[in-house]
Amino acid sequence: MNKTIAIKTILSIFLLVCLLDMPYGYYQLVRFIGMIGFGLLAFENYQKNQIWFVIWISSALLINPFFKIALGRDMWNIVDVIWAVLLVVSIFLNKRFVD
Repeated sequence: MNKTIAIKTILSIFLLVCLLDMPYGYYQLVRFIGMIGFGLLAFENYQKNQIWFVIWISSALLINPFFKIALGRDMWNIVDVIWAVLLVVSIFLNKRFVD
């Protein structure tokens, strides 16, 4: 399995589990993992694809655990679903253009 696909899959799963009623520590963990994961994805797309680079770097900044952005639970759930869909779509788009 490709490293990028693994990162996207793991992030998607973590983000979708956020839709459940989890302890606050889980959401903090997701913020750290999300910031690192989106940062790695942005780094990999810096030279290759500027659109995905902007999406991933924006995501890393939004989810960062240091300067929290309070959106409310309902809005975060919507953002989590959007991120999960973007991650899965990017897996299939990347496979389509590489293969």
